Amino acid sequence: MATVVGVPKEIKDMEGRVSMQPDGVAELVHHGHEVVVQAGAGVGAGFADEEYAEAGARLADGPEEVFASADLIVKVKEPIPEEYDRFREGQQLFTYLHLAADKGLTEFLMERKIESIAYETVETPDGSLPLLTPMSEVAGRMAVQAAAHHLESPQGGAGLLLGGVPGTPAAKVTIIGGGVVGTEAAKIAVGMRAIVRVLDISPRRLAYLSDIFEGRVDLVVPNRARTASYVAESDVVIGAVLVHGAKAPKLVSREMVASMRPGSVVADVAIDQGGCIETARPTTHSEPTFVEEGVVHYCVANIPGAVARTSTLALTSATLPYLIKIADHGIEGAASADPSLAKGLSTLRGDLLSEPVAEAHDLPHTDPEKLLS
Repeated sequence: MATVVGVPKEIKDMEGRVSMQPDGVAELVHHGHEVVVQAGAGVGAGFADEEYAEAGARLADGPEEVFASADLIVKVKEPIPEEYDRFREGQQLFTYLHLAADKGLTEFLMERKIESIAYETVETPDGSLPLLTPMSEVAGRMAVQAAAHHLESPQGGAGLLLGGVPGTPAAKVTIIGGGVVGTEAAKIAVGMRAIVRVLDISPRRLAYLSDIFEGRVDLVVPNRARTASYVAESDVVIGAVLVHGAKAPKLVSREMVASMRPGSVVADVAIDQGGCIETARPTTHSEPTFVEEGVVHYCVANIPGAVARTSTLALTSATLPYLIKIADHGIEGAASADPSLAKGLSTLRGDLLSEPVAEAHDLPHTDPEKLLS
């Protein structure tokens, strides 16, 4: 049975990504589905309406037509309140959701009985997160670029060049978390000749990082005192902590931030999951920073949106195979057949299926196996 797939234009601040590129439309059409794309949805990523039309999409003048027509809505970012009323009861949604940091959205999806799968919790048998990884790679690299920029005096920073020059010390960069974000951040920081330290609780992960960085990065198993010591002497702290589907733990306290030199920079990449730095709060690309305890905070919740074309190409290449399964079989059918998609199930028929989200908001949780059996 053909599915109507809707691609609305993203409306978060300066969000240029789009959830499907034209060749994805062509693939879905080949599978017998209809695709409705809001006019202008791809412009921020460099895709013209004509490209979508040539690929077989039907162009819609506004978001209302997309939501009214579609069985399945495919987005990049989580719905924001002004989009809520556009959803029909029982509609399907495939996007990033980050529900552990947003009780209002969680309750809306349950009340409207939206069938949803979150990109960030789709998980393969080996424990990897194939739809989160591409954006984590982008965000990790971008975080260091942003931190280097905001260390500059005109941006309110301490006036430091990240890598220094001969005869001057390089900046010290401490990265909290050695996963995908932390690894990519370390690559860029090392490439910019900073002094780099990565803190991670997994000796196995640190051993892997030791192999790939060949001694160019200081690798540490943290405790509270050790973290405080490293943060105090850092010019840049990158928060790169991920707990699958759950709210990020606060690992850098206000006191630790206050111990940093004025004009230092923290970049909390975990902010869309609540943040791992106590003083962090979400910012936007229009107003990316604020100063707290004398330290510049960069906490943009959609960092990859700043490089919309690169991010769109990386994301849609990863999501398309899963999207085809969902279009072919529906959210419930695809999740029943594919354990990776089952891991990503967030809400179904009014039930909340993610245990970490339920714990974060003190909401009832339903075991997915009971609904999918």
